[in-house]
Amino acid sequence: MDNEKEFLAGYRLEDYERPSVTADVAAFRISTEESESYRKNPENKLRLLLIRRGGHPFKDMWALPGGFLQKGETVEQCALREIFEETNVQPVSIMPVGVFSEPERDPRGWIISHAYVSVIGEDSVKQIGQDDAADAQWFCVSFDCTENGEYALTLTHGDTELRAVLAAERSSFGRTSYRILDRGGLAFDHAAIIAAALSALRTEAKNYDTIFDFLPEKFTLTALQKVQETIMNVSILPANFRRMVSGYVEETDEFARGEGHRPARLYTRKK
Repeated sequence: MDNEKEFLAGYRLEDYERPSVTADVAAFRISTEESESYRKNPENKLRLLLIRRGGHPFKDMWALPGGFLQKGETVEQCALREIFEETNVQPVSIMPVGVFSEPERDPRGWIISHAYVSVIGEDSVKQIGQDDAADAQWFCVSFDCTENGEYALTLTHGDTELRAVLAAERSSFGRTSYRILDRGGLAFDHAAIIAAALSALRTEAKNYDTIFDFLPEKFTLTALQKVQETIMNVSILPANFRRMVSGYVEETDEFARGEGHRPARLYTRKK
């Protein structure tokens, strides 16, 4: 066959088995909890948006917002549509985490997921469970390496605690993939997606650009430091942090004032 038109005329796409495609979104935000003592700074916590599944499979279990690709849309458009339809939360932007394609990852059949991570601002956190989600809530996140080299992913909301156990499999291009040892109450392979999303987010946070998305337009350097420490699960000496971030921020003439605290200068991201 000499020309492409003839080739395409005889090509039958239905002759080839094809997977279904989904998109899942790990959406994080920083929440601030006021301390009982005015002498202590507010405590920042990293939170993840989860939905409780309203139907089978994994009915009533917690999962990432996501769903099936529809004809005529990109995978990214699918991700943005699904998180809004299921939670009423609309991310400004999303970053690819990876493709999850283990043959047995979904009991319904051959289904490949494209995973994304997002940062949600405080003005977008009025979530509700809708569409095929029975509920939607922000879970506090803890993700640490244990003494035996496994990783513990703990997600808590009120009296609900989800505790998954994972093993790191490989790292490439600054990203780490994980194998689930115990899904801990999470649906599908979403524990592995969440772990990979956290790994990607922590890598990006080292470059400072990502952490600005967690903050309002004007912020204190203390708030900026707390956000980076919360994402990366580290502590940084204030003097060292101010030196490292000096090239990324610029002063304003405004100050943040709070009861019991000295006024703190507000900064903006350097253009």
